[in-house]
Amino acid sequence: MTVRITLPRPDGGAEELTLREPAGWQRPATPPASRIAYAAAHVVADPHADNAPGRPARLDWDATLAVRRNLWSWGLGVAEAMDTAQRGMGLDWAATRELIRRSAAEAAACGGRIVAGAATDQLTGLPDTLDEVVGAYAEQVAFVQECGATPVVMASRQLAALATGPDDYLRVYEQVLRETSTPVVLHWLGDMFDPALAGYWGSADLDEATKTFVSLVQAHADRIDGVKVSLLDAAREVRLRELLPPTVKVYTGDDYHYPELIAGDGRRSSHALLGAFAAIAPAASAALQRLDAGDTAGFREILDPTVPLSRQVFAPPTQYYKTGIAFLSWLNGFQPGFIMVGGLHSGRSVPHLVDVFRLADAAGLLLDPDLAVARMRRYLSVAGVSA
Repeated sequence: MTVRITLPRPDGGAEELTLREPAGWQRPATPPASRIAYAAAHVVADPHADNAPGRPARLDWDATLAVRRNLWSWGLGVAEAMDTAQRGMGLDWAATRELIRRSAAEAAACGGRIVAGAATDQLTGLPDTLDEVVGAYAEQVAFVQECGATPVVMASRQLAALATGPDDYLRVYEQVLRETSTPVVLHWLGDMFDPALAGYWGSADLDEATKTFVSLVQAHADRIDGVKVSLLDAAREVRLRELLPPTVKVYTGDDYHYPELIAGDGRRSSHALLGAFAAIAPAASAALQRLDAGDTAGFREILDPTVPLSRQVFAPPTQYYKTGIAFLSWLNGFQPGFIMVGGLHSGRSVPHLVDVFRLADAAGLLLDPDLAVARMRRYLSVAGVSA
């Protein structure tokens, strides 16, 4: 049956869109073998709670965990309590602890792969010393490990504000790594995702920052499973892959160039730890199944059409991409309403989300067109748009 919707244009006009049929991708029997792939999952706000800006985060636990079970069902791992889950943009440490605990238990129950973010966001205000940053990292890393997940050592706003140069970063990370009981993933998050992280690794010059980062990894490779790079710079990620020890995985966090980075250049390739994969899980799963079969062309044939959607979701100001992830989750029926902790559902405009809808349809990622259209019409009505 043909499903249509009239969508508004920014100039005040309107256009009719006839939705395509969903792609009908099949869930795999086992996770992908050729690459490790994590989807960074978002959180679903409790619609009955006061999730206003500055208020403690209150989650809809049933919906939040169902989102994760869906990702595992597609053979993807879950990257928990990362930037996509609104760390630093609405999700406080108390809610984060409970989120990691519950998700790790769900992962153990279903055999799903899980990593979880360890940061320093339990600190209030700017700490006085680097030792306080080390202590905060150590507390969170230990908690993640106790829950049974692999820690992702996230970039720290507190460290960025306190550090005076590369040596301060090396001192903090070396102390944290010495205390880990299992290998961890290091996360380099660019300032397009969080402006508070400008100059991370002690320099605004990315070449100099890379030297510091590489020296840390080379010195402690036995304690590092891999690095997640979120700089939206494919050429830099390729160069970084060549500089790191072969035992250290590179997990791409590049939501603009992931198909070519995962496919590789014939020498090395990237694994994946992507917010985009939370939005395109069925396509990502199907593409990775093709890659497992040695069909690189088929992998690109499935994954390349998802890039325009991902680029729209992650368009500047990039830190508000979480709004698009939650919007797509709502359109596809994974949560009852389009609200977010910290009021972040207001982080994108009507024209932006209209384009997200259009591009999701073009990629075959509106899983139930009738439901998606019904919800899109309700969103437009609430926004005061008649089309």
